[in-house]
Amino acid sequence: MTTQAPPTSLLPLTPEQMGRLQSAIGDYSPTQMAWLSGYFWGRVNQQPGAVAAPAPAQTAASVTLISASQTGNARRVAEQLRDDLIAAKINVNLVNAGDYKFKQIGQEKLLLIVVSTQGEGEQAEEAVALHKFLQSKKAPNMKDTAFAVFALGDTSYEFFCQAGKDFDTRLGELGAERLLDRVDADVEYKEAAENWRKRIVDVLKQRVPADTAAQAAPTLAGSVNQVDSSPYTKEAPLTATLSVNQKITGRDSDKDVRHLEIDLGDSGLRYQPGDALGIWFENDPQLVQEIVELLWLKGDEIVEVNDKKLPLSQALQHHIELTQNTTPIIEKYAALCRDEHLTGLLADKPALQQYAQTVPFADMVRRAPTELDAQQLVDLLRPLTPRLYSIASSQAETETEVHITVGVVRYEIDGRSRSGGASGFLADRLEEDGEVKVFIEHNDNFRLPADPEKPVIMIGPGTGIAPFRAFIQQRDNDGATGKNWLFFGNPHFTDDFLYQVEWQRYVKDGLLTNISLAWSRDQAEKVYVQDKLREQGAEVWQWLQEGAHVYVCGDANRMAKDVEQALLEIIAQYGEMDLETADEYLSELRLDRRYQRDVY
Repeated sequence: MTTQAPPTSLLPLTPEQMGRLQSAIGDYSPTQMAWLSGYFWGRVNQQPGAVAAPAPAQTAASVTLISASQTGNARRVAEQLRDDLIAAKINVNLVNAGDYKFKQIGQEKLLLIVVSTQGEGEQAEEAVALHKFLQSKKAPNMKDTAFAVFALGDTSYEFFCQAGKDFDTRLGELGAERLLDRVDADVEYKEAAENWRKRIVDVLKQRVPADTAAQAAPTLAGSVNQVDSSPYTKEAPLTATLSVNQKITGRDSDKDVRHLEIDLGDSGLRYQPGDALGIWFENDPQLVQEIVELLWLKGDEIVEVNDKKLPLSQALQHHIELTQNTTPIIEKYAALCRDEHLTGLLADKPALQQYAQTVPFADMVRRAPTELDAQQLVDLLRPLTPRLYSIASSQAETETEVHITVGVVRYEIDGRSRSGGASGFLADRLEEDGEVKVFIEHNDNFRLPADPEKPVIMIGPGTGIAPFRAFIQQRDNDGATGKNWLFFGNPHFTDDFLYQVEWQRYVKDGLLTNISLAWSRDQAEKVYVQDKLREQGAEVWQWLQEGAHVYVCGDANRMAKDVEQALLEIIAQYGEMDLETADEYLSELRLDRRYQRDVY
């Protein structure tokens, strides 16, 4: 869960004072923080007319715990470890990687990193600046640091846990000592995380003297979500109602994009622009039946899933992932069916990964049939996991509704139509007024500026437009006076201009100061949002000089990289600096929360 801050009314400081305090103490080490606590105690308790001397502060060894999370899993593991260390009376400072003053990493003595991987082996967005610094020539010697890394990933991707591997390797290269070997955890990470946490606590108990309760002063650095959330979670979601399912691409579009409105009723579920909506979905009953028949099963066989016994068909529809194949599944299935083609793939990693990404489990079974018993089938596959969608509405405007923008995955393989697990469920099988289980995944790394006068640049092609619809609704409701600039792209103006009428109204009303549109297929030469950025480079730089916050949402592997390259070139050209200095400038923008990305 995202850590909750107490309501502002309960704090002895105003929000402005709290902001100045957090900014002021960001660069201090745990030892310096301890000294400051004694200093302020002395100031409060000084006698009239006396000069306060700083109270001596005991400098207990402290552990720095960095969380680098993309969807919240790494954050939850880090929070659990923090609680374990507190229980063991070990001082711990839990900090979000996006808030960590990365240049101080060389001062750390005990360093723990819980890090997730996104896309093709990329760092979680909040860890990018820290990772770049460690990989640079300015990285410090870390021979006085002892560390451990817990990596989260997904074996359906080629570069499994690559972000964790990068941190672990680089810290070792810089001379740091490993407290434990790195642990790489798949989607089912909880048992591995629990074991790692226990081992880390045991190791640190040997290295850090037990502190008294008074000395153990764990702190939490980084932004803290202040939304008063309801009790609904990923594990205990809200059952909500689909009220609207509207296709918002034209009839001739190659894309099927849906605008969905979900009624939260009187649940009290709260969210902010930038958050994501988690959707629990059900597999297609026809796909379930197809797999059952391909394996010569009946579907009524009793299997065990998560310590529960239930019929196979029910397990496959509600609890097992059927639309995403992975290399470990292929390896296990090849051993069972002994198919020559599958066995041959095992020696060719790129071909194996390509097969996993393009051939779903059902089609693999059809091409390489074998017999499995029901429990073998369930044990072979992975558990169903929810999908996250950027929220496309502001609760200030929609109140008890939450909106999302869904690009429906559709393709053919061997002449058979296939669709994505969650997107197919939402677009084709969930009826209006039907029930859907949802939860909010808070994202404090994608937030509007606290100052409503700051300019905002939003870059979101395709369904990456979703959070910016929420942003502009919020700015409208807040009466924010800061300028707003949208960069949007898609193949065709006529069929693919998502939320066209709304954006045109915002332009007419003056809320949207600039809108730059890139239609990649409406002319002979393809034009993308990064091309529009370069065209407007001088003005983009001027907005940055005025304190603009830049947001990017959408595809991580191509678009986000191309946009970042365009931004670096703009900064270098108009800021009159080389690309290396421009990259440092961009890292500072990240640290100041002025360059934020929600990429996938």
